[in-house]
Amino acid sequence: MKKLAIAFFLLLSASWSLALSEGDNAPLFKAKSLSGGDVVELRSFRGKVVYLDFWASWCGPCRKSLPELNKLRAELAGQGFEVVAVNLDENAEDGLGFLKQFPVDYPIAADSSGKLPEAYGVEAMPTSYIIDQQGVIRMVHAGYRDGDIAEIKAKVLQLLKK
Repeated sequence: MKKLAIAFFLLLSASWSLALSEGDNAPLFKAKSLSGGDVVELRSFRGKVVYLDFWASWCGPCRKSLPELNKLRAELAGQGFEVVAVNLDENAEDGLGFLKQFPVDYPIAADSSGKLPEAYGVEAMPTSYIIDQQGVIRMVHAGYRDGDIAEIKAKVLQLLKK
């Protein structure tokens, strides 16, 4: 039993070391849109400040964060800001059903394989990354609580002024 606990701790420690943090380059990706058809490619947003959001339909805090992010995007889109989301549901229908209740206007990629959250080191839901115009992560935000949008907006505005 002790060996199993040690192995579990080492596995958790290894995953922590893989998590991306401020100053890291954001891994580029191409993924199918959740609604099908289009492809969402992070590289296409280079030159903008990007809020990259990992979410799923079963994520309680996502019920608050997605509508707030949609409002922030609408407010700042003309200034060089974009929200890009990655849905992690195994079944795309679950994510699409969630979006019927909480619609957004920003691009949403689908990744049921888990490769993108692994590349970013996502450890909580939702987890988001604010990426600057050169593709560098400038803030990592895990979870979502009332009032978080003010901190997010302040960071985005700071980066938009650069």
